[in-house]
Parts: sequence; structure tokens; C-alpha cells
Amino acid sequence: MSTLTITDDRTGKQYKVPIQNGAIPAMELRKIKVSEDDFGLMSYDPAFMNTASCQSKVTFIDGEKGILRYRGYPIEQLAEKCSYLEVAFLLLKGELPTESQLSEWVWSITHHTFLHENIKKFMDGFHYDAHPMGMLVSTVAALSTFYADAKDVANHNSRQLQFYRLIGKLPTIAAFAYRHSTGMPYAYPDNDLSSRAIFSI
Repeated sequence: MSTLTITDDRTGKQYKVPIQNGAIPAMELRKIKVSEDDFGLMSYDPAFMNTASCQSKVTFIDGEKGILRYRGYPIEQLAEKCSYLEVAFLLLKGELPTESQLSEWVWSITHHTFLHENIKKFMDGFHYDAHPMGMLVSTVAALSTFYADAKDVANHNSRQLQFYRLIGKLPTIAAFAYRHSTGMPYAYPDNDLSSRAIFSI
């Protein structure tokens, strides 16, 4: 592992800080103290201009070079050649689906595109000029009140079911939010259409 040697000119002490993925752990700076009762050194980074907040196996972003990749695939390639459900599979599973995997995936999710009628009533409560994104976020949060089993996060089968529900229902909620904002009646998904047609708003 690579390290960075820091010399504290206040005390003359040297500290070795590990370098991981081109960054140093900020908590390592806390070891740099003038005295034992000193809180330790902190980093100051207004607007997080040079702070790595996480590591991701899913996303790679380099804004200055205009690079955005998901699981190693350039976003342009995914946008041009893959469907919504293929990309969803990629993000969750780590690789694009085979033909048989995609068929099973589409079937599982398509059976969760409809919304409970009370969710529709919930959306009716929004003001006519509410922003569609605010409506979408709020309605997704409200889904947890309809599916109590979603709390069983330690259960693999339950988690899988929540994947199906969220991926299937999100385009329907987005479409409902848009139609609500334009004063039009809600249109339910037609599951007899192809998956590309169902999941295109």
C-alpha cells in the first residue's frame, strides 16, 4: 500500500498516512496533534471540491473529462443500445443479462407495474401545479406504507421482491405525476406491449 508522509512543522513529528484509491482517509489526520488533549487535525473543504465521499463498484464519474460509466460501461453505450430493464439488471447484478435472464427479469418486473388504487388517491392530493419530481419522490416514499414486508431487509427473497416492485412501479409513478401536472387522467400500463413500450414515458 502506498503512503503519504506528513511532517507537522509545529512539533516536528512525522506521520505516515495510507493512500487508498488516490485518496487519504480524513480520519487519519486526527492523529496529528500538538498535545494529547488536542482534538487532532481536520480537513477543511468548502463545497466538497476535493473530497471523496464514497467508493463505488457501480459508478465511475470524472466530470472534468466528461466520463460517466456504470459497471464499466460508458453511459452513451447504455443509452443507445440498452433498454431501461437491461440497465436496471446491470446495476443490480453487475453484468448485462443474457437473453434468458432478460426474459425472466422482464416477466418478474412487468407483473409489478400497477399501483394500488389508494396510491392514486394519494397522488390526487397534490396541488395541480406541484412539481412532478416532488410528486414522484413523495409517492415512492409512500410505497413503504403499502408494503410492510419491505422492512424485512435481512430476507433475500423480500429484497428481491422490492427490486421488482420499485423498478416496475417507478415508470408508472413518473407517468402519473406527469399526467397529474397536465390535468390529464391517469393511464395504466399496458402489459401486453413490449417491455420497451411499457417502460418508456
